[in-house]
Amino acid sequence: MLSVEDWAEIRRLRRSEGMAIQAIARRLRMSRNTVKKALASDEPPRYRRAAKGSIVDAVEPQIRALLAEFPEMPSTVLMERVGWTRGKTVFCDRVQRLRPLFRRPDPCQRTDYLPGELAQCDLWFPPADVPLGFGQADRPPVLVMVSGYSRWLSAVMIPSRQSPDLLVGHWTLISGWGRTPKVLVWDNESAVGQWRAGRPQLTEAMNGFRGTLGIKVIQCRPADPEAKGLVERANGYLETSFLPGRRFGSPADFNLQLTNWLVRANQRRHRVLGCRPVDRWDADRAAMVELPPVAPTVGWRSATRLPRDYYVRLDANDYSVHPSVVGRRVEVTADCERVEVFCDGRLVAHHDRCWARHQTITDPRHRQAAADLRAAARGQRPATADAQVQQRALADYDRLFGLDEVTV
Repeated sequence: MLSVEDWAEIRRLRRSEGMAIQAIARRLRMSRNTVKKALASDEPPRYRRAAKGSIVDAVEPQIRALLAEFPEMPSTVLMERVGWTRGKTVFCDRVQRLRPLFRRPDPCQRTDYLPGELAQCDLWFPPADVPLGFGQADRPPVLVMVSGYSRWLSAVMIPSRQSPDLLVGHWTLISGWGRTPKVLVWDNESAVGQWRAGRPQLTEAMNGFRGTLGIKVIQCRPADPEAKGLVERANGYLETSFLPGRRFGSPADFNLQLTNWLVRANQRRHRVLGCRPVDRWDADRAAMVELPPVAPTVGWRSATRLPRDYYVRLDANDYSVHPSVVGRRVEVTADCERVEVFCDGRLVAHHDRCWARHQTITDPRHRQAAADLRAAARGQRPATADAQVQQRALADYDRLFGLDEVTV
């Protein structure tokens, strides 16, 4: 079966590099029919089951403590120090992944970017409390994306750093651009991927996302923020120029103020470029990849059987569903703004997404429908049998108790 990674790479080579089907098949060492099938599919292949935990997890804290003091300690010595008696390969693979975390950063030189080549991405956590409703306030992450050639800056606040919300934010920014850069640069964000055995591995969701767009995602090495210095500087710029003196009434208010501010930010003169990002934006955007005809599948998607209490859970909140479909299978979909529930293709619930946590969101119509259904169920009584019952004369009871003669 074709893996999601191969499917994504086939679409990238076709859409971004313009390679012929035969050339792709020769490069990836697969048949042309497999390449054609991958290009004809607008959705990624079925995801593989996530790997289970490793036996090295139990001693990883000891490994980290030793590497923090002696970053260059050989793996064989580490095995002896932690008392490792199991397989050598799995232990060395873990050490190889952890060791870069404790080495000094390797400085990089400034890089020049071609139009449409790449964009750097990161999550910025603004040090300002944003009201989320229900008396809660928090600091949700802001997805920041900076184009390498024009330094065009885009950002949006998302409910969480989980993969469904992160990809919804990504698609919001990319669709706002109208085109997509050929490469997205990320750090080791867990929703994007991580380094394993000395090499980066994207999550299945991110592979499906990049495959639909036909682009590439590059993960920087651990502890190497200089590799994406553009977006790191953009985070600092947001914190020092956008945030001070502002108050926010909700996440929507935050995004509205941020959107208005970005219009001005992209018109400032950039010292390195010697011009404004808006001056380079048309050329940068023209060299990017066109968006696919079918949008990538992003957001929260799950299926469950609706319990008797007619609520479904999404993230950390419960949302009501029309109780007429209790016991039936429903599909839950959500983005950063809406939560919708479908049963056999019919919409049975829609709510505004709640960014607060541990809340129960109830539609008054669902509550009333549940009360009506309960009342109807309690009002049902088993039908009585229409049988003929003999009625005895009162004189029979008088004779039974000896009252047939009256004494005066």
